[in-house]
Amino acid sequence: MRPIPFLSLMTLLAAISLLLSLAVGSVPLSFSDIWGVFSGETQGMKQAIVLELRLPRTLGAFAVGAMLALAGAQMQVLLGNPLADPYILGISGGAATGALLTMLLGLGGFMLTTGALGGALLSMLLVFGLAHGRGSWNPTRLLLTGVVIAAGWGAIISLLLAIAPEQNLRGMLFWLMGDLAHVESPWIGLLILAIGLTVSLPLARNLNLLARGELQAQVLGVSIKPLRLQLYLTASLLTASAVTLGGSIGFVGLVVPHLLRLLIGSDHRLLLPASVLLGGGLLVLADTLARTIIAPQQLPVGVLTAILGVPLFLYLLQRGYRK
Repeated sequence: MRPIPFLSLMTLLAAISLLLSLAVGSVPLSFSDIWGVFSGETQGMKQAIVLELRLPRTLGAFAVGAMLALAGAQMQVLLGNPLADPYILGISGGAATGALLTMLLGLGGFMLTTGALGGALLSMLLVFGLAHGRGSWNPTRLLLTGVVIAAGWGAIISLLLAIAPEQNLRGMLFWLMGDLAHVESPWIGLLILAIGLTVSLPLARNLNLLARGELQAQVLGVSIKPLRLQLYLTASLLTASAVTLGGSIGFVGLVVPHLLRLLIGSDHRLLLPASVLLGGGLLVLADTLARTIIAPQQLPVGVLTAILGVPLFLYLLQRGYRK
């Protein structure tokens, strides 16, 4: 499929997922009700449900899914591995540690967001500083450093869960599994997504060359070291923002870019915006299922993305082996 029709299809699917998220719930709403809310004709309870409850969560889910998919597409080029994901360098572990420490101290709201973001940024600095050392760094060194840092954060998380009081444990586990129930202001996430996509699109040509090999990219005039640094910073900040907003939600950043590569190839001029649309739309649908499948109880959205992502990932992996 050509780029414009394909992106138009992805945009349509994303829009449908947003509308379904606004319409489906414990109080079902028709599309005419939703239109009435945004046009100002419908007020009262329906207006409150759409504008105060469902819209922030829906936009937050789209922002988180889009940021994870975009970061995953960049990480896969940075590490030279089509099965890499945004969490592979330990950023989510740092964010989780900061968030759990905040919960353990009895804090929430803005302080929870600050703790998660601070932990993610600390993990970024640790991985980059240790991987760089006194010389230049390469994808293998970066990957090994990230895996070790992630293992360290995992040990700290286990310790925090072991010493946490009973009243805090459920909230901590929900955050670790991914939870969008507490998204109140998704606009910062959408702004960071827009900035990340704006910064990434001009790099698409260089990403195409780097994906073909470092030597070939250098021969064609690509400055490898600045490009890798920009990729690392952009993907890390997108991941940190996504984890801060929605917790640790797995498989979106891994499966979406890989699936799109099978469908449309590896041209990042098309792959990057398609990842944003498909990743955002899929997480919106997953979150809609998470809050309705056993209503009035809600499931952590990360559980559903894992349940759906594991078989799809195994299928893609087996298909790659057969090729």
